[in-house]
Amino acid sequence: MSRARMQVLIIPFTQEGDAAKYCILRRSDMLIWQFIAGGGEAGETPLEAAKRETWEETGIKENTFFYPLESTCSIPTENFSTKSRKEWGVDCLVIPEYSFAARVKTTDIVLSAEHSEYRWVDYIPAIQLLKFDSNKTALWELDQKIKQKRI
Repeated sequence: MSRARMQVLIIPFTQEGDAAKYCILRRSDMLIWQFIAGGGEAGETPLEAAKRETWEETGIKENTFFYPLESTCSIPTENFSTKSRKEWGVDCLVIPEYSFAARVKTTDIVLSAEHSEYRWVDYIPAIQLLKFDSNKTALWELDQKIKQKRI
């Protein structure tokens, strides 16, 4: 299946009262911490891609409740495969990344080979460990929404 012109970012979280924990994952190939991320497949909506990527990378069931976040970013296409760039055409220089939060009921994760480990952490350790600004911005938004009881 061909890759859609979009990326998704998903923040798994648990909440007990006002306290939230966020699941960060360590990439096997780049040895960095990030949230779940991946590309949409042709014909998928961002939400459908988010649910599929979450299942593929963590084993978290698709019936988990997903919250769309306002945080988006643009990713240069040079970060993607030559095959995808050819499919998208020479005029496609950036693709959007859509962010979601996924409230999970269990902290048990079954990692794909893409990740070597995971941690459930509070906001501060997550911000300190995350590599990409897009992950940090989406986390800040989610953490604020939880604190304001908007999620």
